[in-house]
Amino acid sequence: MTTLRKTRARLGMLPLAVVVLLTAGCGTQRAGDAADAYRRSHPTPTGISTPSTPSTPTDFPCPGESHGPTPPTAAATPSSTVPPTDHYAENHGFRVPIPLHGRSRCDGLTAVSHVESALDPLRRRGDFSPDSVRSALTGLGYSAGKVQAYRNGPTGVGFLIDIGASPRCVEGTMSRDSTKADAFGGYPDGTGCEPPSGGH
Repeated sequence: MTTLRKTRARLGMLPLAVVVLLTAGCGTQRAGDAADAYRRSHPTPTGISTPSTPSTPTDFPCPGESHGPTPPTAAATPSSTVPPTDHYAENHGFRVPIPLHGRSRCDGLTAVSHVESALDPLRRRGDFSPDSVRSALTGLGYSAGKVQAYRNGPTGVGFLIDIGASPRCVEGTMSRDSTKADAFGGYPDGTGCEPPSGGH
């Protein structure tokens, strides 16, 4: 008989506990709500910043740049928010060069312009010798030990410069059609300007 009374009492307590939790409003107010309301009604004085969440670094127009930085194109940004099931991008992210932002981006654009200007006369002459490319790049002041040039087909040369400062790396190609260079900040795995090998 005593067990039956205890069981009824326990069963009666369960609905009572549920009702108490629901009427108490648990979860209806978040810890930041009061602080956010206070900040909205009492703005901070100029010069004192409120904490913010980290965001994408801001880019600004660089000297001599006719337009500001270009936003990522639709081809560069994934169209789906669903992660790929094969995890290819996740597993090979260490091979994606680090982009430049702010002052480093401006330094990179300047370095790319100098490199393309130095190599374009070679391209117009049809001089696709890695030694000529290396000589032109060291003529810009880059250390001979940090400049790599290699044959890229019968009429093409590839090059890589490990500057070691802002921008960290400049790489590109020269062919009959064009001279192209790109500056970047190295690789996430800290392998310098050389693309990392292997995988995760």
